[in-house]
Amino acid sequence: MIAVSQFCQLLKSNSIDFFAGVPDSLLSSFSQYLESSASGKQHIITANEGSAVALALGHHLATASTPLVYMQNSGLGNAYNPLVSLADPEVYSIPMVLLIGWRGQPGIKDEPQHKKQGAITLSTLETMGIPYLQLNASTENTSDGVNQLIKKAKTESRPVAIVVSKNTFLNDMVEKASVAPPTSLFTRENAIELIVKSLPTNAKVVCTTGMASRELFELREKQSQPHNNDFLTVGGMGHASQIALGVAMYDKNDIVCIDGDGAALMHMGSLAINGNSQLPNFKHIVLNNGCHDSVGGQATLGKQVELTQIARSCGYHFSERVTSQDELNSALPKLFASSSPAFLEVVIDRGRRQGLGRPTETPLQCKLAFMKCDENNESKDDSKNEPRD
Repeated sequence: MIAVSQFCQLLKSNSIDFFAGVPDSLLSSFSQYLESSASGKQHIITANEGSAVALALGHHLATASTPLVYMQNSGLGNAYNPLVSLADPEVYSIPMVLLIGWRGQPGIKDEPQHKKQGAITLSTLETMGIPYLQLNASTENTSDGVNQLIKKAKTESRPVAIVVSKNTFLNDMVEKASVAPPTSLFTRENAIELIVKSLPTNAKVVCTTGMASRELFELREKQSQPHNNDFLTVGGMGHASQIALGVAMYDKNDIVCIDGDGAALMHMGSLAINGNSQLPNFKHIVLNNGCHDSVGGQATLGKQVELTQIARSCGYHFSERVTSQDELNSALPKLFASSSPAFLEVVIDRGRRQGLGRPTETPLQCKLAFMKCDENNESKDDSKNEPRD
């Protein structure tokens, strides 16, 4: 394994001292190390990977130095446009290093949403013309390989990539977090349970990726409830609310998006589309714990911005913020009674229950069950496939 402190020292010896990106589980020790050692101007956790590339590009324009952008390989989708249309040698020719966590690497067991992305990661980089180096726990001569790659980025003024396999980095410097002091906040799992309990008859749920979908699935199992009214967005971070809106346009039932603060921030422009849809059956609930809980707990700006005010300015007629279970219980009936797009921010504690499982249904099984759920709903009628006004 490669010690994180040594890897960061290697980057420093190559004059790389600016970092931007979106946390990834395979790179969690790296980003946590940066949180504890880099200054605010040296390390920015961005809303999405494309923004990280743009931020790095701006840093190069201001300093002429070579920045580093870190991401999960799924983030290449968000980063593709600024990498190809801005940073590429045929356009602005910007030197930068991409540090990419290789989820779904062929031959290594992973979740289904990572399988395709893992299979095409290297070919995607090749198609984009980005030279890359693979790192894993048994890589030899790491320093030589990294030094040569960074030199290539600088001399050819181009993006290059370091693709990191699972269990490559050893967290040798970041101290284990102490037990957090008790707060008055409640957990995401508590919030989801209260939301599910209050759902109107035949309401459907589109749940964001990460812990929220896992907790919703386990809650249904615990209560012996069917899963067919839930669409679990196990990948595609930040897109759950637009999926929910697409459903709400053609379904007369209440459509509830259970979102996360990091996901909402990642594609915040969706809030404007949602709010201005004027759909009375679209309900948007953001569970805000101020961190990327699924990949290591790195901070978001979820608790530094006024999400409810942003939602209100984007056209949500109902927009409230709650911080307790009592407030949530009081707000949910108002959310569901709203005759226009409605938004609810639920401020929760960070962390999750130990031993939390994963959905046992495949994404395809989830999709098919969700699409057939109306067959057993008494509310089905002939207007189901007509767009809502």
